[in-house]
Amino acid sequence: MEDTLIYNYSGASSLLKKGALEELFLAQYSEIHKNTDIPCFFWGNVGQPFILARCLITLSNIVRSSFSLSPFQMTLLKDPIVTAGNERLRFEGFSHCGGVYARIDVTPDGLDGEFLENGTTNVDFNQPMINALGSIRPNEKIMLSIGEKEVGLYKEEEKIIERKVPLPVKWIKGLGTVQVYLSESEKRHTFNKIQTQQLFRAMPKGVIKTDYYLIVRGNKPIFSPVKSVDSVCIGGLHRLRLLEPLLPYIDSMQVFPHINMQSTTWQLNMGNIRFSFSLSRESWRGFSGEGAILDNLISEVSDDWIDALDKYAYVNQSFNPSKLVLEENVSFENTKNITGRLAAMGLLGYDLDDREFFYRRLPFKLSRIIGLNPRIKNAEKLIEDGKVEILNNSKKRTEARVEGSGVHHTIIIEEERERCTCEWFSKYQGERGPCKHVLAVKKLVNI
Repeated sequence: MEDTLIYNYSGASSLLKKGALEELFLAQYSEIHKNTDIPCFFWGNVGQPFILARCLITLSNIVRSSFSLSPFQMTLLKDPIVTAGNERLRFEGFSHCGGVYARIDVTPDGLDGEFLENGTTNVDFNQPMINALGSIRPNEKIMLSIGEKEVGLYKEEEKIIERKVPLPVKWIKGLGTVQVYLSESEKRHTFNKIQTQQLFRAMPKGVIKTDYYLIVRGNKPIFSPVKSVDSVCIGGLHRLRLLEPLLPYIDSMQVFPHINMQSTTWQLNMGNIRFSFSLSRESWRGFSGEGAILDNLISEVSDDWIDALDKYAYVNQSFNPSKLVLEENVSFENTKNITGRLAAMGLLGYDLDDREFFYRRLPFKLSRIIGLNPRIKNAEKLIEDGKVEILNNSKKRTEARVEGSGVHHTIIIEEERERCTCEWFSKYQGERGPCKHVLAVKKLVNI
C-alpha cells in the first residue's frame, strides 16, 4: 500500500477561515462543496470515435512501456487517469519508467453529451477494453460514461466496463513536475502531416543513447546528432516511436520545447482531439524525480490559502496565476507558491493551447506535499538539527555552510545562480532541482 494512493470521496472537509482570506474567497464560495453524491461525471457520444480509440490504444501502449525498468517491474502496470470537466474529457498516463507523459484532450466540439459533475478517476484498461477499442470502425457511433468508480464504453450491443484502480504515488509526483515544465514551454515549430511523416520516417533505428536535435532546413524538419542554432534538444529520441500509430490520422504536429530543454512536448492535432506527448530530458530520467516544484515549496503558505485556492480552481475548472494576481489582488510570490503546492498534490494540469492550468479533482491531502517531496523534508530536518550556518547574507549573495555526514558543504546563492559542494549538485548541476542543502539555506533566509 506504500506505492499507491486510494481515492476517498467520503465528503468535503470544512475549515474555519479568518481575516482577509475569508473576504476574498469564502464570501463568494462559502456554499461550494465538492459534490460526492453523483456517481457519473459524463455520459454521451464522442464525435470522432475511431480517432479517440486509436489515441486510447496508443496511450495504453505508452503506459505499458518502459525505457529503464526490469521485466519484473514492468508487471506492475496502471492505466489512464480520466478527468471530466470544463466541457472536456482528458485521458492521461505515464510510461512505467515515468519518463514519458501523454494526454488526450477531447474538446467540447468533439462531445455530444452531458457533464453532470466534474471529477477524476483512474482505471485499468484490460484486454477486453483494448479489443473493443481496436474493433471500432470509422464513423461508428460509441458512447462513453465517466464515473467516480468506472469508465464505460458502449457500442451497438457491446458494453465494456473498466473499474477504478489505485493511483500510483509516482504518478502524483510526475504530474506535479510535468505540468510545471509544460507551463514553461513555448511553441517552436508547427509541421503539416507530410512534414511530420517524413520526419518520423527518417528517424534513426534502434535505441538512441546520445542527444539528437530537431532542426529545420528550408521547409524540411530533420533529426540531427549535431547541435545548431535554434535546434531543439531531444534525449532518448527512440521514445518518439510510440507516436507512429497515430501519424496517418493527424492534421498537424506542434513542438513545444522547455525553456531549458528539460523536456520536449509533441502535440498531434486530429480534428477535435489533441494528443500531447512529453519526453523527459533523458530516457532514464523520470518526471517524478526532477524536483521542478521544490523552489515553490520553500516559503510557508497557510493551509487555509491552499484550501481556498483549491475551491477556487474547482469552481472555475481552470487556474490562471496571472489572472489571479490581477483580479484577486494576490501577490505574485504567493500565487507562485500556491500553484506549486496544488501541482504537488496532482490537482493541476496544464493546457498548452489555452495557456493555463486546468483542475484535476483528486483527493485533497495537504500532507501529500511534504510526503512526496523528501528533499523538502530533509531540508527542514537540517534546519531543525541546527546544521545550517549562514556565513553571509546580502541582497545579491548568500553564503552558508551545512553539516553533512563527516563533511561540511559550502553553499553560494547569487541571484539566479546557486552552487553546492555536495555530490548531488556536482552530478546534476541544478538540472534536477535544488539539493537539500540549497533548499535548507533558502528556507532559513527566506529567499
